[in-house]
Parts: sequence; C-alpha cells; structure tokens
Amino acid sequence: MPTPSIAELHRPGAASNVLADSAPAAAMPPPPGFARLRSCIGLPQVSEVDVVRHFTRLSQESHGVDNGPYPLGSCTMKYNPKRNDELARLPGFACAHPMQDADTLGGVWEMYERLQAMVCEITGMDACCLAPAAGAQGEFAGLLMIRRHFARFGVHRPVVLVPDSAHGTNPASAAMAGFACRIVPSDAKGRVDRQLLRAMLTPEVAAFMLTNPSTLGLFEDQIVEIADAVHANGSLLYYDGANLNALMGIVRPGDMGFDLVHVNVHKTFSTPHGGGGPGAGPVAVKAALAQYLPGPVVVRRSGLAQPDGDRPLSIGRIKAFHGHVGVLLRAYGYLRTMGARGLRQASENAVLNANYLQHRLAPMLPPVYAQLCKHETLLSGAKLKTSVRQFAKRLIDYGIHPPTLVGAGCVYFPGDLKSAMLIEPTETETKASLDCQVDIFQRIFNEDAMDETLDGGARLGRKMARIDGN
Repeated sequence: MPTPSIAELHRPGAASNVLADSAPAAAMPPPPGFARLRSCIGLPQVSEVDVVRHFTRLSQESHGVDNGPYPLGSCTMKYNPKRNDELARLPGFACAHPMQDADTLGGVWEMYERLQAMVCEITGMDACCLAPAAGAQGEFAGLLMIRRHFARFGVHRPVVLVPDSAHGTNPASAAMAGFACRIVPSDAKGRVDRQLLRAMLTPEVAAFMLTNPSTLGLFEDQIVEIADAVHANGSLLYYDGANLNALMGIVRPGDMGFDLVHVNVHKTFSTPHGGGGPGAGPVAVKAALAQYLPGPVVVRRSGLAQPDGDRPLSIGRIKAFHGHVGVLLRAYGYLRTMGARGLRQASENAVLNANYLQHRLAPMLPPVYAQLCKHETLLSGAKLKTSVRQFAKRLIDYGIHPPTLVGAGCVYFPGDLKSAMLIEPTETETKASLDCQVDIFQRIFNEDAMDETLDGGARLGRKMARIDGN
C-alpha cells in the first residue's frame, strides 16, 4: 500500500494540547499565537506517534547506496567506506572553527598539502586547489582561470567549445564565466568528430571542454590528436573529471594533453554526495596556469604546510573559508587506504563490471554503440513495448535506483537517444549483486512483453496489483 501523506493522517483533536488542560494550567502553555498559526497555515492534527511513524516510514523508503544498487550512470555514487566517516569526525578537524586564526589550523593545512599532491599525481597536473564546493564549481573556477589567462595577455577569445555528449554543467559553466558556447557534434562511433572540431577551432576559441571517457561511456581514442589540434590553435584543453574513475591509476589527463581538470571526489574518491552530504570539486592545473588558482593553495615553507598568501594573479576565493574539510578528509582517507595499486584495480573493476552488465543485458537492452565501454554503458530501450521511463520506475519497486534516462531533458546528447539508459555499476558491486540486478531487469522486461498483450486498463491493473503485492 502507498504511504499516506501527513495531511491524510489528519484527525480532528488528535494533536490537542493535553498539557494545557492539566493542573497546574500554566505548567506548559502553548507558544503565543500557536493556535492561530496552526489554523492559518493549515497544519494537520496528527498524534505524536503517528508523526514519528510517518516520517520513519518515509526514511525507510529513501534509496541510497547503503541499502541497494545505485547504477545511475554519469553521476553514480559508489560505496563510501565507513572508516572515512570516522576520519571526518575526528575532533581536531570536526571542531575546528572556520573563522579561527589560520595559524591554529596546522593539521588542516598538512592534510591539504598532502591531498593536493595526491590529486596532482593522479591527474598529471602541477598545482591544485581543494576549495571548490562541487564538481560544477571546480569547473566554473577552471573557466574563470582560462578567462584570466587570456585577459592577462590582452587576447580576446570569447568562445568555448563543448561536445554534444557533455554534461549539462559544461555549457552552463561556460555561460556563467562569460563565454559563448558552441557544440561540437559526435561522429557515428559516438566520439568527437575531429574534422568538424578542426573547422570550429578559430582564433575566437579559448578552450575545448572534454570528458574522457565521454558521458556515453566511450574512450576518446584520438585524444592526442585532439589535444594537438586544440593547442595548435592557441586554445586550452579542459578535462571534466566526472569520469576519471574509469582511468585513475591507469592513465592521467595531463599525459593526454589536458591543461586543467576538476575532480568529482564523490564518485572518484568515494565521498558521499547529493542527499549524502556536501561535495567538493578540486581543480588542478599545469604549471603555466598555477598562478591563477583560487585560494587557499597550501605550500610548504620552513617545513610547515601553510596557505600561500602571495598570489596576485589568483582569481580569488571561490568558496567561503577553506572548502569542505570533512569531505576532503574522506577523500584523503580513501586515497591513503587504496594506494596506487588499489586505485588502478578500482578503475579496472569499474570497467569490467560495466562491460559485464552490457553483455548480460544486451538481449533485452542492446548497447547503443556495439563496442567495449568504459565505466558506464549506454543501452537502448528500443525493444521495450512501453517506455524506458516506465521501465525505470518499475526498477524502484525492486529496490534498484533507476539509471539515467538520456532522453529525459539531456538535450546535448547526439543522435536519437530518446529511449536510451545510461548505467554505471561502479567497482564496488560484486558479481552476485550484478547478477541479481540482471535478474530483476529480465523480470521487468518479461512483464513489459506480457503487458503488451493487454489493453491499457488491464495493463495498469496488473502493474498496480504487482506493486501492491511487493
């Protein structure tokens, strides 16, 4: 049965103020104006036990990585080891006040300096700032640095190129940073069309923003040629690090030719995001752009880690105070635990899991691009009798977070992908878990085929009966 709303639990008199009628009468009077406020805004009258049970039921219906698979695709949240939460609650960090003297935050600066070095090593960059509050803000900071770089030399480059398979934040960040955005089409294999890219690389172009592997789950195997073409035009190559978790420990964006990158720690370094807590989007750059980084950038002087206060060309603060210290602590704990070998294995397992799902689901949801994928796979719902939206909603009934529906508002994707689903299992799902997911996909696919033999009313009745039966 569906959970009733709080308004449906309304019973006149259920929330009457019992204490107000007790002796002495003034023992605990209601707050002034409380009765008038209740009637004015229409608060339902519900007993305390019903209120508690109602919101407890709602909390149990919430879905997260701790209670079921989360194969969302593109922004999948992978499992966050609970020991990282313990690190984030260490009193020396958790009790530090953001406005206390910077000289008293030696532990924070030491952790920052070490984490900056780790991010640089993983991405192949030379300098890093950890302050941005999310991947999108790191992206915005990167574009502000690009603008500052060209303005410093008196060069007017008002255009940023973005592939049609990009995340929606790419063109949004470019517009916020004052650039005009032009979309680069994909070729028949889902990769950047190099010929069209070359034609679009004019003296107006400041940068080309690229995700590799792309949001279609495909690796841009011509990335060196793309980087050479961008740099030959005097432009910069920006790496959207949303999909770095397919490559970390294997290949570095800096070695591919990228000039700057942001990292989404929630999906790359396991920190919770979305409903799980705040985020962080460290931004890292090659040496030529290091002077533009926002603050704080931590350096080591006389053996002590401390924020660098001598940076006149910086774009300035991008986040109040020092960034999300607790989030960055989780990332630091994850990297120290995994090590170089563990990061590589995580990437390899993520790719293996995605290709395993692609293979197992192909008979019912064939891949849009018939080739090996990276950490996520784009599957076609063309064989479904109903719609991918209905299919995804039915997954919720079985305890699986629905995958990304590419056609649902994602207007930058190439071709006719109105029936496509983007699935990312992550490396933390076991084979047993993946097999269970495949069985559920198969069950819903069979339901979909059976429902097609019924008229609309009967089909709805069968589906509601199955949902109520769960």
